[in-house]
Amino acid sequence: AALRERDHPCRTIPAIQVLGTNGKGSIVSFLESALCAAGLRCGVTTSPHLVSWCERIRIQGKPIAIETLRSRLQELQPLNERHRLTPFELLLTAALLEFQRHACELLVLEVGLGGRRDAPTAHPCRPVVAVASIGLDHCEHLGHSLTAIATEKAAAIPPQATVISGAQTPEVRDVLETTCRAQQATLHGVKPLDSTWQLGLPGAIQRSNAAVALGALQALSGLGWTLPEAVIQEGFAKAHWPGRLQTVHWGDHKLRLDGAHNPPAAVQLAEERSQWSDACNGVVWILAIQAHKDAVAMLQTLLQPQDQAWIIPVPSHRSWSRSALLQELPQLEHQLQEADSLETVLHQLSSNGWPTPVPIVAGSLYLIGDLFARGVVTACLLYSSDAADEALGVDLGGRRIIKKKRGRGGGGGGG
Repeated sequence: AALRERDHPCRTIPAIQVLGTNGKGSIVSFLESALCAAGLRCGVTTSPHLVSWCERIRIQGKPIAIETLRSRLQELQPLNERHRLTPFELLLTAALLEFQRHACELLVLEVGLGGRRDAPTAHPCRPVVAVASIGLDHCEHLGHSLTAIATEKAAAIPPQATVISGAQTPEVRDVLETTCRAQQATLHGVKPLDSTWQLGLPGAIQRSNAAVALGALQALSGLGWTLPEAVIQEGFAKAHWPGRLQTVHWGDHKLRLDGAHNPPAAVQLAEERSQWSDACNGVVWILAIQAHKDAVAMLQTLLQPQDQAWIIPVPSHRSWSRSALLQELPQLEHQLQEADSLETVLHQLSSNGWPTPVPIVAGSLYLIGDLFARGVVTACLLYSSDAADEALGVDLGGRRIIKKKRGRGGGGGGG
């Protein structure tokens, strides 16, 4: 209703909608990097942010300026009050208005926790849908089975869309196939990219995410755009997405950061751990997990008998404590320790001799965002830590001209 009142900004601009449970942000990163390498004016929305709200609205890889976002949100306050928008809905409205002002040619819209009722689904032109891995998360909102969750997410698929998905469980695959038949949409399954593709994001799972992004980019040919594979490869190699198996520094010491915050992501992280040559001697985990997350399943997946785990709070959020976890997992009593902050743990580890392999911090993107915002950790491609004045940004560079078929305009699709 709010978008209608503003004459549906960008209503004819096609969007790649990205939905799923784990990997959405990585898929968006690959898409954005490739589109920027191709010189296409793309508008991108993501969530959540790590440091600044400005990260959530980007044009050609650059976040919206804090002054622009503040002005846009102030302008939208009467509309916000009339329609009682959620912050997520308000930000999407601001994003679409900004994309329209900058004459964006293509949009990449990441859903929040669902699909059917997520704000990006209100955009009327979503001819391509990229589906990340779907698993159990946000069960309190989406349902307590894979079928229920997949049904909520797949309900975002519009009529006659092209849908790209990587490997899914049989339950999820059934839902996607059923939904696509009902919507007369075309479902394409993709396999992980092989080792000839250089990816800017670390981790084996990124080959699956990149394959979904590649399929979505190839689907743009039906809208009048053709991106040369060499340009896509260039973009994928430059992709950057902080907090996903990222190596950072705390002083002279190295840390790994990963945003895994649900059981499916923990499974992926455990698979990555199996590739670390020095992990057989035990891994030190530093875990901050919100109270409504399935921390029990996460610890059962992540911890091996030789591991140690420090349990710390998620800043400004209700969190699992060591005592609460031990009520569910008493067998871990000798493996779990507790601290009031990450810095407390790091100082303790430093005084005892820095562990090998390097400790890994996981369980919450809010924790990782807090570390960046306060400048606790640094990385080669780290962005400003002043959330009040600066936003995250990605310098993708490598712009290229793409070919566009005549007469198609780029505005068609499943609107």
